Amino acid sequence: MTNKKDNGAYRPPYTVSDKAIALVGDISAAIERFKIALEGPDGVRLRRINRIKTIRGTTAIEGNTLTEEQITAVLAGKRVAAPAREIAEVKGAHAAYELLGGIDPYSLKDILRVHKVMMQGLVEGAGALRTKGVGVVDGLGNVIHMAPPAGRVPELVANLLGWARASEAHPLIKSCVFHYEFEFIHPFLDGNGRMGRFLQTAMLGVWNSLFHAAPIENMVYAEQAGYYEAINASTDRADSGPFIDFILERILATIREKGTPVEAGETDGETVEKTSLKTSLKTSLKSEERILAAMKARPDVTVPELAEATGLSVAGVKWNIRKLKAAGRLRRIGPDKGGHWEVAGEERNQPHDP
Repeated sequence: MTNKKDNGAYRPPYTVSDKAIALVGDISAAIERFKIALEGPDGVRLRRINRIKTIRGTTAIEGNTLTEEQITAVLAGKRVAAPAREIAEVKGAHAAYELLGGIDPYSLKDILRVHKVMMQGLVEGAGALRTKGVGVVDGLGNVIHMAPPAGRVPELVANLLGWARASEAHPLIKSCVFHYEFEFIHPFLDGNGRMGRFLQTAMLGVWNSLFHAAPIENMVYAEQAGYYEAINASTDRADSGPFIDFILERILATIREKGTPVEAGETDGETVEKTSLKTSLKTSLKSEERILAAMKARPDVTVPELAEATGLSVAGVKWNIRKLKAAGRLRRIGPDKGGHWEVAGEERNQPHDP
């Protein structure tokens, strides 16, 4: 892949499509409903179930055959009739995901620590960057990707982490680009897919900790063929745009599926009344938040593009923009042509290497 430079700094090649802009808006709006589910009476149980689904999804993509029931039993310390390696994979993944929230996904030191925990006893040199050449093969043994030479791995990883730490791209976009580039580099002898998915979840968790409880990996597993097709399409184009679109679709599907709780103890009448009120509030919130999310994803986005991405009319977009400006949440920098949007009041929580 050809490295691109932006003001002298490394910048991975990627394109943010209109589809991606719309998906960022949809995800931003759907997060609130997911939050309600996690804060409900079944929140603790839901988090536990989602963690099991995450472990199952990320290991199953790599060929692990344990079911959710078997994984639950393994983590409870029960004996399970399964290959020792598959049991070790599940235990390693669980131990790694227990570190979420306590590691810096932009720190090579922490990335190596997670890899060691996840892959201990499963691969030579767990917790260290590879010193050998590796390739990705399909089920027939055909090489479908030759990773960059081992001698370039430290530099490539450092460049990618440097870009990710400094980039002001929307976290949903940035984490997808990082995930794809990480898989392209293939910095470890094994466990690269698991680590790439883990690190995307960790990066999204820096932006919003709710993503620590979202089993995105399980939804990716359900569309495994599409996952590899998106990787291959991005490699063919030397642009991670197709991968961005695919992963954002999976994230949205995950958030929507897990964000429709029914609160215990409510009567039908109470549910209808509360739902009506929430819908009314969210209709207004959704339009504004989707517009802001689209602007953060692509600050030079135009009003007609915003209308297409959000499903609003041009007049509706302009009306919401006026409201956002009046509230001090949005500024226009420069002219209509050649200028850009600046979303105010956003705290950038970018962790730094220790």
